[in-house]
Amino acid sequence: MEIIGRVEEVGLTDLGVPSIDAKTDTGAYTSSLHCHNIRIEEEDGKQLLCFSILDPTHESYQDKEYRLEEFSQKKVRSSNGITQTRYKIRTPIRIGRSDYKTDFTLTNRGNMRYPILLGRKLLSGRFLVDCAHKYLLPLPKMKK
Repeated sequence: MEIIGRVEEVGLTDLGVPSIDAKTDTGAYTSSLHCHNIRIEEEDGKQLLCFSILDPTHESYQDKEYRLEEFSQKKVRSSNGITQTRYKIRTPIRIGRSDYKTDFTLTNRGNMRYPILLGRKLLSGRFLVDCAHKYLLPLPKMKK
């Protein structure tokens, strides 16, 4: 098992984000990703989940809208006890030099310091979290 810090740089390989800070959150079951303009549209009789990652003010923002056919919904209880229904996607994440396919719930984390939370479903059995340190793993490298 690798030791991971409370904050690590990760890459969202299929979403074209080579490097972005993520906070480890052993209290959260599922990982979450900051998105905006999250909505459902219908095209050719199919429902598509449409969203943009990050905010236009973020340094890693790409003016790109994602449209996915494969998604689901999940009830999530936040740290303040409020339950909300969020859309959930499955996509690869690069942590250090390894790729993991994982679930992310999409939410507006614009008022939070880190745009990604890594939940225990992803962390469990793979990483030990050293909350006294940050950036313990090598930086993610996008495959060419």
